[in-house]
Amino acid sequence: MSKYWSDAIQRLTPYVPGEQPKESGITKLNTNENPYPPSPKAAAVISDFDTGRLRLYSDPECSQLKDAIAKHFNVGSNNVFVGNGSDEVLAHTFATFFRQDLPLLMPEFTYSFYPVYCDLYDIQSQKIPLKEEFVLDLEDYPEENGGIIFANPNAPTSRAVELNEIEALLQRNTESVVVVDEAYVDFGAKSAIELTSKYPNLLVIQTFSKSRSLAGMRVGYAIGHEDLITGLEMVKNSFNSYPLDMLAIESSVAAIEDVDYFEETTQKIIETREWTADRLAEFGFISLPSKTNFLFSRHRFLEAAELMGYLRSKKILVRYFSKPGIDNYLRITIGTPEEMQLLVETLEKHPDIFKMDVS
Repeated sequence: MSKYWSDAIQRLTPYVPGEQPKESGITKLNTNENPYPPSPKAAAVISDFDTGRLRLYSDPECSQLKDAIAKHFNVGSNNVFVGNGSDEVLAHTFATFFRQDLPLLMPEFTYSFYPVYCDLYDIQSQKIPLKEEFVLDLEDYPEENGGIIFANPNAPTSRAVELNEIEALLQRNTESVVVVDEAYVDFGAKSAIELTSKYPNLLVIQTFSKSRSLAGMRVGYAIGHEDLITGLEMVKNSFNSYPLDMLAIESSVAAIEDVDYFEETTQKIIETREWTADRLAEFGFISLPSKTNFLFSRHRFLEAAELMGYLRSKKILVRYFSKPGIDNYLRITIGTPEEMQLLVETLEKHPDIFKMDVS
């Protein structure tokens, strides 16, 4: 720590991203990246881009991208907000809506950036326990609150709640903003975007990083009532008027317009996910029912930390969380069929994988 840091920063525990290895020959199944390249149409935009244009600022309103997102989801452009990755969209969301007298409610186990933003913006929060097998029950969320946020499907637990459950929450929770973080929704869950026209306090956040293979471009967006979007724009323009560069805007437009490629690659990932879960089950793994591009899995008797270390020694990275309650699970990103075959074959070679638990 430095004596020059403010007191708030000295108390801050920052978010820790997944490892990005520098060495070659690593199979990366730890950061939920898409194993397939971006849409060929997005790639063409990048390769054909006139770099001379980079002397100019990008459009601060990102109008072209907002229009494309609005058209895709059948909403108005004034219902769309865009930012530098969904993490920035989330940061502005916390600053805009959640600095209230009452606590922000969130699941006990969820995206670990949420409590970081609470600390950064001095937001009081309350974590709501999950049910058995990490089921998120929205009936557990009290009406007296300063806001509600949850990921659907949830991360790292991979489970999703149904749209009717979200609507039931919105019908009784009308006095604070409800944020549904849908980073993984395209891998089997149903989006709540259609509810934004009925409930003015609902904000849905999505990203181009997962299902559209543009994690390196850093593009996220939110959809909600015009009043919510106006608030986000006020915060954005007080922080960074130009959140997206030209390449990010134009490649994202191409990506969201290429529906066929999007559907093809997401279906491949879903099929590979189900194959991987079935294979892992054959030698003692239990995986939660996933609607994401990853599995949240534990072995019947081998410890997750030991398995993570074993895989790391074989140059396969998976994500391990040491937090009590989830410290016996591995989060395994779904890669290509070849990568998942390698994972399965490597785990099958673990010297104790087939031994009986005699404890």
